[in-house]
This record gives sequence, structure tokens and C-alpha cells, in this order.
Amino acid sequence: MKFVLCIFEKKRVEYKDGLSITAAEPWFKVKVQVITRYVQSFIGHVAGRTGEVILVDLCAGSGLYSHGHQREVFPGAAFTLMGEEWPISQWIFCEPDFTQAQALRSRLASRFRNRNTTVLDCNPGDAAEALQAVLPKNIRGGKVAVVCLVDPFSFTVPFATIDKLAALNFSFIMPFTWPLNERMNYSYYNEEHAATLKRFLGVGDLQRLAASTSNAQFYKHMVRLYQTNMLMLGLNTALSAHPLSSPLMQVPAYYVGFFSRKYSTKVIQHSVYSSDQIELF
Repeated sequence: MKFVLCIFEKKRVEYKDGLSITAAEPWFKVKVQVITRYVQSFIGHVAGRTGEVILVDLCAGSGLYSHGHQREVFPGAAFTLMGEEWPISQWIFCEPDFTQAQALRSRLASRFRNRNTTVLDCNPGDAAEALQAVLPKNIRGGKVAVVCLVDPFSFTVPFATIDKLAALNFSFIMPFTWPLNERMNYSYYNEEHAATLKRFLGVGDLQRLAASTSNAQFYKHMVRLYQTNMLMLGLNTALSAHPLSSPLMQVPAYYVGFFSRKYSTKVIQHSVYSSDQIELF
């Protein structure tokens, strides 16, 4: 199967439907664009190497974001891609919250009836088992390419889940974003949520994190630890940095990681774009 990487003209869609919408800051819209470009680059890279592309959104929410009391409503990365003509054969969404999942199902049924979609009511910790039940049986072979979006804006996805999905040859697009400010700062996470950090990072030794003296230093250590652990799983890694100005996440930039065992992360990252990337480390 031959795929052609191209950009399609986007149609303006009215998304306000009275259902649940995930609140977000304005910069989330830029983050969605970055994630979307990674997926597009991934599809272009695997073209001709695989017969099927599957997209998994591990923390799907309602499918939509809004900011300013729903003054502006915009689609997440998966919904953005579904509004275009990308050769993705199956779309799988994981969402444990009942209200969010119901909104997601309603929007998929009304707007994307022609797509092959599945919504799984599962927590991130149970996602690997739930996904295996709906994925093709030949998922470990070379004929299926799975790209997984991991964007919970929290530490809710345990590293053990990523480990299990990596064993199925998943590739991951993961923004390293979570609340990090004066109130929810490095001391708050180290002192009150050490167990959560261990679960997220998949390591027991948090000495480097505990030695942090600023939010920026804490963030740097978090990203480096995660990247190191992905390398230890045998995955190729690439990071891109994107400028940030936010009262919710007070660091100069956030990182987006792309991780894959089968495909060149550097080539895929290079195809995304570099105009707004900066040096953070």
C-alpha cells in the first residue's frame, strides 16, 4: 500500500453541541498542531513499509478542547486528523471518565460515521490489556503500524503500560506537559506525590528529582529520566522543544517526545518542523 504525505485544506466545523468539553489554555491549540504534525510525519515515513496504520489516543477526553468559557472550541489531534483524508484504518480511543466517554461516542457517531472507531472505557493502567482485545492479531508483525498519542496533562499513565505497549511495537507521541507552577511546584511533587512519580517514570530512585531546586530543573530531570528509561526499553527517541508562556505550566518551553522501536525517530522528527524549536537543556 502506497501512502502520499500531503496537507489537506481544513474545513471550518462548528463543534459546540452542548456536551462535555475539556477545558484548556490557549497554548494547547499549538500543542495539538505539533502532535498532528508528528502523526502526519509518521504516516509519511511508514508509507510503503506497512499495510495498515492504526491510531490510538490513550487519554482521549471528550475529543474537544475549549478556552475562555468555551469562547473558542477546537478539536484535539485525533479529531483534527479524522476531519482530513489520512490513511488510518482504525481509530481507538481510551477514556475512563463516563461523561467524557459519552461525549466522545456521540461526536464520533454524528461526525465520523464513516470511520472505523472504537472507544474503550479503561484506565491508563489497564489500557494494554483492553487494547490487545481490539487490535489485529498480527500486531507484532511488520504489516501494522500503531502510533499512540499519550497526552493526559498529568502523570496518570504508568510506565508499566508504556512498557507493555512498546512490546507490541507501538510508537509513541508524548508531550511532557503537566501543571508546574508556584503552587504545584517541584517540592509539591517530590514531597506529596513521590509514589506517583515513580509509577510514571518506572524507577524507584528519585534522588535527582529530590535534589531539584527549581521547577525548570525538576522538569529537565523528569524528561531526561523518561527518555533514558525509554532507551532502556530498546526504543529510539527524539525530543522537540516548543516555547511556552503559561501560568499553569511555568517553564520556558515544553518537550514533545517521539519514541519508536521500529522506525527512525530522528527522520520523523526532522519532517515535523523546526521553526519554533528552542534549546532548553
